[in-house]
Amino acid sequence: MNVRARILHQTDLPMRGTFRRLSLSVQDLASQIHEDWTTNHRDWTMPGFRAIAVHRFGTWVSNKRPGALRALLLWLYQAMYRYIRNYYGIEIPLTVILGRRLWLVHQHGIVFHWKTVVGDDCLIRHNATIGAGYGGQKTLHKGPRLGNHVEVGPGAVIFAAVTIGEGAVIGPNVVVMSNVPAGTRVFAEAPRVIRLPNPPDESHSTSGTSQNM
Repeated sequence: MNVRARILHQTDLPMRGTFRRLSLSVQDLASQIHEDWTTNHRDWTMPGFRAIAVHRFGTWVSNKRPGALRALLLWLYQAMYRYIRNYYGIEIPLTVILGRRLWLVHQHGIVFHWKTVVGDDCLIRHNATIGAGYGGQKTLHKGPRLGNHVEVGPGAVIFAAVTIGEGAVIGPNVVVMSNVPAGTRVFAEAPRVIRLPNPPDESHSTSGTSQNM
């Protein structure tokens, strides 16, 4: 074996494969965050983009081999997670699985069940609850599943263990308690206009009072 072969031999450089895997994983993380940044109008100040980027970073760190560096990075993630949750009102637990190119429109009031699975190219607006746990012990550990290209309107509530089919649209303030087929549009009942009785004629009442005096 010549000198060059000895230098490049895999058994002589056990860290070579490790560094290569780390480099590929960093590139994949950067690619995901760049897609989210593009989806959120290339504005890194958007609260939704920041929340997603922090979650991507936390997921990436949690999949690494235990060690001092991983512990330090997890501490950094937890600090950023608390900031996002408390300042922007967006709560995405580390156990949530997010698809690519997620768009969180506006901040505040976006909460995910800890076992939620979200597909690719989804859009979720403010004040949405993805996985309300009102089903007791049967659904406590079953988060909702959102297919690709799902749109969730502001104020919508999706119960735990519910599956939203691909391309479905959930309208504003809709409470989803059962599975939604793919491609459907779910909206709340239109509001009713209630006509109040006509108010009494103030001029007539005033004139009557004057006569009595």
